[in-house]
Amino acid sequence: MGYLRMRVGRDGRARYTAYYWDIKGRERSAGTFGSKKEADRAWHRAEANLAEGRIGDPARGRMTFQRYVEDTWLPNHVVELTTRQSYSYSIYKHLMPEFGPMRMVEILPEHVRAWVVRLSADGISPKTIRNNKAILSVIFSTALNDQVTFLHPCRGVKTPTVPVRPRTIITPGQFDALYQAMSDATARLMMETAIESGLRWGELSELRVRDLDLLTAILTVSRAVIEVSPGFHPEGGRFLVKDYPKDKEYRRLKLSTQIARKLRAHVTDRGLGRDDLLFPVPAGSIPATASATASAPGGLGLTERNDKGRRYRHGSLSGYAAGKCRCQSCRGAYAAYRAGRRAAGKDDPRRSRSRETDGHIPADWFRRQVWEPAVQAAGLGIRVRIHDLRHVHASWVLAGGADLQVVKERLGHGSIATTEKYLHTLPEADQTALDALSRIRGRVAESTVQHQQRDTESMSAMGYAAVRPYTVPDTLEELTGPTGGVIELPGHLDWGPRREYNLDDFSDSRLLYMRVIRESTHVEDLRRFLNAQVLERLWPQLILPARVRALWQDRFPCLDQAA
Repeated sequence: MGYLRMRVGRDGRARYTAYYWDIKGRERSAGTFGSKKEADRAWHRAEANLAEGRIGDPARGRMTFQRYVEDTWLPNHVVELTTRQSYSYSIYKHLMPEFGPMRMVEILPEHVRAWVVRLSADGISPKTIRNNKAILSVIFSTALNDQVTFLHPCRGVKTPTVPVRPRTIITPGQFDALYQAMSDATARLMMETAIESGLRWGELSELRVRDLDLLTAILTVSRAVIEVSPGFHPEGGRFLVKDYPKDKEYRRLKLSTQIARKLRAHVTDRGLGRDDLLFPVPAGSIPATASATASAPGGLGLTERNDKGRRYRHGSLSGYAAGKCRCQSCRGAYAAYRAGRRAAGKDDPRRSRSRETDGHIPADWFRRQVWEPAVQAAGLGIRVRIHDLRHVHASWVLAGGADLQVVKERLGHGSIATTEKYLHTLPEADQTALDALSRIRGRVAESTVQHQQRDTESMSAMGYAAVRPYTVPDTLEELTGPTGGVIELPGHLDWGPRREYNLDDFSDSRLLYMRVIRESTHVEDLRRFLNAQVLERLWPQLILPARVRALWQDRFPCLDQAA
């Protein structure tokens, strides 16, 4: 129960301060008033708010944004270390300069809108603006839940549009050129494993011998390694192994016979033990930075004018020292000059620094020293990242006729919607629409020729997928399978860990029909599991290879009309 304290002011009038106890038993003030009646009402209101769960202290809203983030939000916000690192960099680079000195209760939507416009005017990319606004939104969501503030300033604030660009998927020929351009045999095997398995970099670089069953070629993905700055590492190191992959779920996938054979030989030749990394850091120290090389000054142009209005050639000492230019060429020239003096025993020569590692390959070192030189040597003409091999794996296996659910489980996607994004990368993704347009315009003969040409091109590009036999029934009436209930598919139709499908659920029904149509080699399977009426209803929603769809629609025109 609350109480009052009376004090007499300099004017001789009595003042009453109302007090109450918060949920932790601490004495809190509800304000000072000129009458005993008002003070009583104040502590009663405070206790009523406390009973209703409205425990916010108005004084907390008066703290600055910087104090709240540094003292409350960052220390108590549970996130992955890599996320904490990226959040911290973004907060101190983009949020603190704008909102740091402001009180939490003073930050309004108009301030956030003005900040977004300012970032855009400064040339910050729409994606970076969107990501920083998301961090600001997370901070104020926590503050709102904690009753530090009662207004969410990010709600209703729009950011510049971030265009969704199509993924560039390299062809098998381009990958072969990239593979041959790598000078190191271990790097070639590592990249071949990546494209055969679709692993993320953290999963690939943390693979150990015990994760691979050399007899069955089954690979278990149960860990991932992350690389952070020492300030964010619990022990001040660089690498931290997590006991779970990104999707927080173990997964098992089968490798091809040829890559399993190469990995087995790799383990044997290097005498790797059960707990050893499959791809450890190369023998010898890894330099902290690339060796300094000076660029030829000719043909690089001139620097911007300095304070005296003078310009100098890029890639020269004058460009760096007098022109104050910090481009890669000028910095390389100065670094080469300093390295030469140290090699000659001048300028306090220092020992060469090496990159700190516990046996894992640093991602940026591999990218700069191995990957990017190979991409350039292969002459692909496009920008290809190491992570793009994961996209390539997904697109290739879908192009080869693999089931969407199997690909989802193989890649460790949390949602099948993520896996479906790779379908648009297939070269024949829009071919069914073009075929329908050709038939409507009466170009049946021409469409047939184009279909034959496409089959020939697809055969050369995809091999077995282009000539793989598919089973189609003689009539739809013979498809008398169940229309509801739970069905378990046999192993020759579904080799994944989950074989049960609920026909009363749309997603399960759709996956079952795609699986059976793709994998059936006997018409008895079609008769047993498919129902004609359900098939006609689901047909427009089924994701099938172009050849499969064409075979069924050619035999049953009613499906073509339904599509």
